[in-house]
Amino acid sequence: MDNLTHSLTGLMLARAGLNRVSPRAAWLLVLASNLPDSDVVTAMGGSLTYLDHHRGITHGLAMAPVVGLAAAGIVRLFGPLPMLRATLVATVGVILHLLMDWTNTYGIRLLLPFSNEWLRLDMTNVVDVWIWALLLLGVGAPFLSGLVSGEIGGKRSSGRGMAVTVLVLLLGYEVWRFTLHEQAVAAVSAHIYEGGVPRRVEAYPNFLNPWEWVTVAETAEVTVLQRINLLERYDPRGGAVLYPPANTKAIQAAQGTDTLQRYLRFNPHPLWRITPAPEPEGAIRVRATDLRFADPEEPRFNAWAVLDPAGRVVEEQFTFGRVKPR
Repeated sequence: MDNLTHSLTGLMLARAGLNRVSPRAAWLLVLASNLPDSDVVTAMGGSLTYLDHHRGITHGLAMAPVVGLAAAGIVRLFGPLPMLRATLVATVGVILHLLMDWTNTYGIRLLLPFSNEWLRLDMTNVVDVWIWALLLLGVGAPFLSGLVSGEIGGKRSSGRGMAVTVLVLLLGYEVWRFTLHEQAVAAVSAHIYEGGVPRRVEAYPNFLNPWEWVTVAETAEVTVLQRINLLERYDPRGGAVLYPPANTKAIQAAQGTDTLQRYLRFNPHPLWRITPAPEPEGAIRVRATDLRFADPEEPRFNAWAVLDPAGRVVEEQFTFGRVKPR
């Protein structure tokens, strides 16, 4: 998830009762809820290096106590702190960060350092505006209540009740999104496309509408890309039918490049496209696109190799491209 979501979730955890376990719990939990994303420093090495390392070792479940200890150590620099209790509190924030990242389409390598496998539930976007709304309600309601109490001379609320309510609502929202995702996958899986049974079906959430999903059905012969609404009757004939390129040797040549190999560790199910390249004369561009983040013709979140007429790779590149809500 994004860092605003992680920060506000950490604040809700502190207000919900963890501030009774350790002093400066709010600072601890906001820091701990963001510390796994310290791997952003790898972006200094370029976009491909960032792809290699983001949501890597700092996002491993086994490393959560270590990251929690680091957060407690940083907060202790500003004053005495009971390290054991502070580390336990911070570790709760780290683990919730990991679980929330697991729910979205980007995924997480939760089993590091034992396994490099990417895990994802595809329930939410990296930025989810409905989660923002819940968390901002948790921040804003006690503030407004405090203003009213100040005017009438009443006792100020600690915000604990609202924080607990928001965390329960957040859990309920995630369960609901999981249910909707499973409904989308089931709807698409129950049909035949171009005479073939889907061997892989995925569903990715819409940015605003929880009932709308982008679905991918892959058969042995075609990939079918659709936008569906669970409130409407599903039509398996809708969407775009995408055929794989016939030039498999060109794809194999592209797959052999360092850039594509590193990209395919993150995206093992790309959509392949082969188009003419502007130069050198007679060259082709072999492009792999991640359908979680881009439609086939959008120049983002993809990697490519340019092959000359002899089939030699003369250029290879990866790009995140322009961020655009789906």
